[in-house]
Amino acid sequence: MHRTAKRLALASLPLAMIFATPALSQSLTVGLTSEPTAVDPHFHNLGPNNSLRMHIFEGLTQADENQQNVASLASDWEAIDETTWRFNLREGVTFSDGTPFDATDVVYTICRVPTVENSPSSFTSFVAGISGVTIEDPHTIVFETNGPVPLLPTNLASVGIISAESFGGEGVVYGQGGCENLGTPPQAADFNDPAKAIGTGPYKLESYVRGDAIVLSRNENYWDGTPTWEEVTLRPIANEGARVAALLSGDVDVIESPPVQDFDRLRRDGFEIAQGLSNRVIYLHLDNHSEDGHVPPGVTGTDGKNPFTDVRVREAISKAIDRQAIAARIMGTLAVPAGDLLPYPMFGTREDTPVDPYDPEASRALLAEAGYPNGFGLVLSAPNDRYMNDEKVAQAVAQMLARIGITTTVDAMTASTFFSRRNNFEYGMWLAGWGAATGEISSPLIALVATRNPDTGMGSTNRQRYSNPEIDALIKEAIATVDDDAREALLQEAATMAMADYATIPLHFEVTPWAYRPGLAVTPRADQYTLAMEVEPAS
Repeated sequence: MHRTAKRLALASLPLAMIFATPALSQSLTVGLTSEPTAVDPHFHNLGPNNSLRMHIFEGLTQADENQQNVASLASDWEAIDETTWRFNLREGVTFSDGTPFDATDVVYTICRVPTVENSPSSFTSFVAGISGVTIEDPHTIVFETNGPVPLLPTNLASVGIISAESFGGEGVVYGQGGCENLGTPPQAADFNDPAKAIGTGPYKLESYVRGDAIVLSRNENYWDGTPTWEEVTLRPIANEGARVAALLSGDVDVIESPPVQDFDRLRRDGFEIAQGLSNRVIYLHLDNHSEDGHVPPGVTGTDGKNPFTDVRVREAISKAIDRQAIAARIMGTLAVPAGDLLPYPMFGTREDTPVDPYDPEASRALLAEAGYPNGFGLVLSAPNDRYMNDEKVAQAVAQMLARIGITTTVDAMTASTFFSRRNNFEYGMWLAGWGAATGEISSPLIALVATRNPDTGMGSTNRQRYSNPEIDALIKEAIATVDDDAREALLQEAATMAMADYATIPLHFEVTPWAYRPGLAVTPRADQYTLAMEVEPAS
């Protein structure tokens, strides 16, 4: 039942050292581009949150740097039949407070995930297919699913296991009627308290101060050996110039996403750079709400109509964007123009998927055909501290749209404000990014394209309210198909249909760089996560 993932070209760039490496300390400080919105492992399916989670809370499985699914808290697993999975749990594992880990903690976690309130991007889709859980013994657990769920082992990599005992859930059971004896599940804010952030991971939470730093300490009881660093400090430094300055001054040891224009300087000063193609697509979403009289926020000059429900308008916007120019002039070497929601050769993608050509004349003709010969007004919303050059990319898109008659202004803001407003449906059009946690295209299809259904987790990030029943049917069939070849064909068909309908407008895939001081070695990850476990003293 194991699939060997197709490897991405993730290679550190060997660089010459020009001065002696200082003695390594037992502490590591990382300058982050964006701050996690919570410590809670089930609150927000967002890259910075997931990266933090992997330090403290582990899944039954985990994704390695190339997104191959490997063992973690489960030592092995097997499909008994198409709707039954048995997982053997690792013995001798304890939580950071010394409590033994066993199957009850898994049941409690599965039951807790759907209870999370006000989740900006829910984890429910990772557990939605589970219809029953049976504990055969403390280290053997069986999952029943309400149909074939071939990605269950992969999905469970994203579900950090929490301690049942910490929250009074020792008596939890997953019966025919669902979860019983769950007690009062924790709220997201509870995990900001180190006494409640109890996981099995290599590090444990010491302090969490929004806007300042997250401090982790070594979990001396970690089951998989002694972690390298005694203390890890994660500092959010949104401004790229400030991140570079912090690295140059020695205030931090590693930084995410150094700007490409500083690469030569960093190398001259003896710092090292690693980079690799990521699974993150930067895309545009457009409010597709089709209710009569609905005009998307920020849209003007359309006589009370929603222009985005017309595929010709969506196509016009896509063809107005010069992706090659954005990649070359704004992103440097750090982007690859995108025509799909995941880069080839990841699972479910096609090698021959075209990138929409830059064709402003075709865009103007499509707008006129759709009834907007003079264009209309638009506000494009975007974060200014979440993705590489996010505000600059938004400004470039705005200028390109203006050339076809869509007068566009940019409303850029911090990521925390951006996601909060997006989740309240306050935008007509916005720029964001998605990284496929599973390593296959079902991830963005489920989250960004599928019709929104909070009960099942489908369309969890589809705040544009796009809906296409034909695509939904293909996605549902694919995620219930155990045979890899058949599933990949269905996903390719769904993705092709979604791109033809401009269900989401992809711009580019990020190529992720890290810069770091001499004496360290950093492993690039396709998911863009920066993990202290993958920063080691150079050999």
